[in-house]
Amino acid sequence: MGSHRRLAPSGSDRGASRPLSVLSAAAAALGALTAVPASAAPHDDTRAEVDRLYEEAEHATEAFNKADERVGVLRRAVGDAQDRVARQQGRINDLRERLGSLAGAQYRSGGLDPSLALLFSDDPEDYLAKASVLDRITAHQAGELGELQDAMRALAQERAETAHTLAELEKSRKAVAGHKRTVERKLARARRMLNALPFAERAAFDRASRSGRFPMPDLAGAVPASGRAAAALAAARSALGKPYVWGANGPSGFDCSGLMQWSYAQAGVALPRTSQAQAHAGRSVPLSQARPGDIVTYRSDASHVGMYAGNGQVIHAPYPGAAVRYDPVGMMPVSSVTRP
Repeated sequence: MGSHRRLAPSGSDRGASRPLSVLSAAAAALGALTAVPASAAPHDDTRAEVDRLYEEAEHATEAFNKADERVGVLRRAVGDAQDRVARQQGRINDLRERLGSLAGAQYRSGGLDPSLALLFSDDPEDYLAKASVLDRITAHQAGELGELQDAMRALAQERAETAHTLAELEKSRKAVAGHKRTVERKLARARRMLNALPFAERAAFDRASRSGRFPMPDLAGAVPASGRAAAALAAARSALGKPYVWGANGPSGFDCSGLMQWSYAQAGVALPRTSQAQAHAGRSVPLSQARPGDIVTYRSDASHVGMYAGNGQVIHAPYPGAAVRYDPVGMMPVSSVTRP
């Protein structure tokens, strides 16, 4: 989720000189059109609080994405483990059946001490031949029994590991639900605060954040670093105007990292789901050497991400209510630039 709090160049002091936010810019734009009475000043606090809530919701969104990705990995692991358990159980059943057949044959052939059986046998040579076969059966049975015991130990271990994975899956599911509640709570509060603003200020904010106009910045001379970067950038441009949807990775809506993942997927490159992981999904380059298609992450915790488009512009999914759009690369402090 792209917070719009900071629109200062990269590296700006976050404490001494607070960068202008999109909300503040919206208010400034409104001021240029109409006179805002002095009584509207307290609403600056409301706009600052909305900024803060959007940023915190973005952190929770990336945590949600991470937990949701973990759930997917664990589900696949559980499915694979259950298949292995089923195959191992089938093997054990086969071994037991074979051992039962051998034991039955041995029981039917035995019953007397071997020396007495030989003494009373009408055909000693035939008995000796049978005894030789019986010895071989016994040895084979011992081997089968050992194999059965090994298989049962392996099955017990597999079941224990599956149970552990299932417990991790349930834990991750709860984490997903918790992060989802956090995001929804913060976004609902931000929306309530925006709705409480005077109509003129709310309308100005909506015009600033929901404008359907996406003028093409001057990107002359901007050359992507590779063919896949060019394809990813083309995909990101095709998403201009699509709505921000938290937790979504396209094609009808996106959050910030979802847009990066989807765009590079169109270029045949698999990126991780979260902005934090995407910051390490390639070679790090200085901002001064950024080329179109590079991934730009923001804030010290890499909680927001966009794609460098060239000439100081990025394409990103900013925040709820704002569509995918171009913005200056220095809209907030840059933490890294990565070339997938």
